[in-house]
Amino acid sequence: MSNDIKLIPYGISNFKQVRRENKYLVDKTMYFEKMERTGNFLFFVRPRRFGKSLFLSMLEAYYDISEKDNFDELFKGLYVADHPTQYKNKYLMLHLDFSQVQGDIDHIADNLNNYLSVQCELFALKYAKFYPPQLTQLLQITPTGASKLTLIGNLSRQLGIGLYLIVDEYDNFTNDVLNTKGQQAYHELTHGTGIYRELFKKFKPVFDRIIMLGVSPITLDDLTSGYNIALNITMHPFFNQMLGFSEDDVRQMIRYYQGVGALPATVTEEGIIADIKPWYDNYCFAGESFGKEPSMFNSDMVCYYLSNLVEQGRRPKELIDSNTMTDYAKMKRLIEIDKLDGERLNIIHEITENGYIYSPVVSHFPAERMMEFGNFISLLYYYGMLTIGGVRGENLKLVIPNNNVRLQYYHYMLDEYQTIYALPVTDLRKAFDGAALDGDWQPLISFICQAYHDTTAVRQLIEGERNLQGFMNAYLTLTNYYLVAPEMEFSHGFCDFFLLPNYAVYPMVKHSYILELKYLKTDASDTEAERQWTEAEQQIKTYAADKKLQSMLHGTQLHPIVVQIKGYDLVKVEEIQTYII
Repeated sequence: MSNDIKLIPYGISNFKQVRRENKYLVDKTMYFEKMERTGNFLFFVRPRRFGKSLFLSMLEAYYDISEKDNFDELFKGLYVADHPTQYKNKYLMLHLDFSQVQGDIDHIADNLNNYLSVQCELFALKYAKFYPPQLTQLLQITPTGASKLTLIGNLSRQLGIGLYLIVDEYDNFTNDVLNTKGQQAYHELTHGTGIYRELFKKFKPVFDRIIMLGVSPITLDDLTSGYNIALNITMHPFFNQMLGFSEDDVRQMIRYYQGVGALPATVTEEGIIADIKPWYDNYCFAGESFGKEPSMFNSDMVCYYLSNLVEQGRRPKELIDSNTMTDYAKMKRLIEIDKLDGERLNIIHEITENGYIYSPVVSHFPAERMMEFGNFISLLYYYGMLTIGGVRGENLKLVIPNNNVRLQYYHYMLDEYQTIYALPVTDLRKAFDGAALDGDWQPLISFICQAYHDTTAVRQLIEGERNLQGFMNAYLTLTNYYLVAPEMEFSHGFCDFFLLPNYAVYPMVKHSYILELKYLKTDASDTEAERQWTEAEQQIKTYAADKKLQSMLHGTQLHPIVVQIKGYDLVKVEEIQTYII
C-alpha cells in the first residue's frame, strides 16, 4: 500500500497525530461555532466508542493559544479553516481525562488528588510564559490538586487570562467505584464534602468555558444536585450528528479508499453498506431529529471494519470488535443485569423480545434512583443499548439500534437462561456444525426446543410467541457460521429468523435457513393447530421465493423450517418444500 494513502485512525484519539500522520478524518469542526453560540458551560453524553476523545482532542487544538502558529497545518481543508470563530486559539487549555485516574480503588481520593496535581503542574510548565515565574514554585508547595487549581484560577483572573476546561470521561472512575464498591463508597465521593464534589464546585468559578463528556448523566446529577454547572446538550437537535458517522460520511470514506485502490476489487460501495448497516447504524439522539436527519453509525465500529478491509484485504472475521464486548461487560455490571429482578427484569425481556419500548428519556437522576423504571430505561439509552426510533405523544419509541447491540441483549438473556438450566454448549456447537456443513438441521432444532422445555420447566419465565422468539434467538447467536437476522422483511412480511450464511469468513457453509416459529397456548384445539400450520406453510413459501432473500444465499441450499410449539412442548417441525424457478 502506498505511503500516501490515508490510514484509518482506528483506536487513535490524538487529533494532532491524526493530522500529522495524514490519517483519514471525518470533519466535525462545524460544531465548534454551534457550541460557542449555545453556551459557555456544556455537558454532553454519548455511548462508548463514538469518537468522544478524538473530538475533544480536535477541540483542544482549535482553542489552544499555544497552537496558534500550527492552525493552518492542523485545520487546513476542514470546515473551521474557512469559518473560524472569534475564540480560535484564545484560551489556555486544561484537559482532564478521568479514565486516567488509576490505581487501587480503595485509594481513589489519593489517586484523584495525585492526577489533578500532576495536570496542574504540567499546565504551568506548558503555559509558563503567560504567568509570573513564581507560579511553578507556588504550585509545588500548594498541598492538594484542588487547591493548585484554585491558585491557577485566581492568578489567571488577575492577569486577564482565559481558561478552557475539557473533562473527558468525567464519570469513568466514579462508575468503577459504583461497580466495585457500591452505593456507599460512591456516595462518599460525590456528596457532602466528598473530594469529587468539592472539585466540581471549583470548576465554574475558575474557567471561562467548560465542556464535559461522559456516558451517563448520573454522576453530574449527584455532584451538582442538577445541572447548575453546565447546559446539557445531549439531546439537543443541533448536536444530534456531532459524534458518529452519517451514511454519507461512510460512503465518502469507501469512495476514497476505492479511488486510491486500497479496497479489494471484489467489494463494492453498496456491498459494504449492506454488510455494515444492520450492525453499526441506526442511532438517533434527539427526538426532534428523528425522521429529519440521517441515522448515525457507530464511528469506532466503522473504522474497525474498514481498517480490516484496507489493511488485510478482507472484512473482519467478527463483525463485533472484541473491545466493545469489554465495554458491554462493564455496562452489564453497572446496571446490574446479572442481579435483575422484578420490573427491571421485565424491561429487559420486553426490549429483547419486542425490540423496543415506549418511555421518555430522563435528563438526570441520582445513582441511588437509577434502577427505577424510567431511569433504568434512560440508562439503557445513554449506554447505547436503546436509541430513538420514533415519537409517540410525550413518549419516545426507544429501539434496539442494530444487531451489534441486539446480540448483547441475547447474551444477557442467554446468561440468565444458563443460570436456570445449564446447557451443554459443546453439544450445541456440534449441532450447528451439522446444520451448517451437512444440512442436518433436526438435531439443532430439537436441541434448542428441548432447552426451551427444560428451562421453563424449572422456572416459568417465558411463555408466549415473543418470548419463544427471544429464547430461540439467544441460542441461535452462539454460532459464527451465520449472521442471525430476526424479523427480516421478505415479500411484505417479516420472517422470524433468517440464518444468513457468513460466507466471507466461512465459505465452507453450504446450508442456510429461514425459520417460522408458531406458538400455541396449552388449551389450543387441534383445529387451531392445523389452521396455524397451514398459514405458516404459506408464509414461509412466500419468504423463500423473495428475490432479496435469494440474492443473499451465496450458493447455499435454503431450508425453510416451520416450528410449532404448544405451551412448552415441540409438537411439530418440518422442512417445507418450495418450488422456486
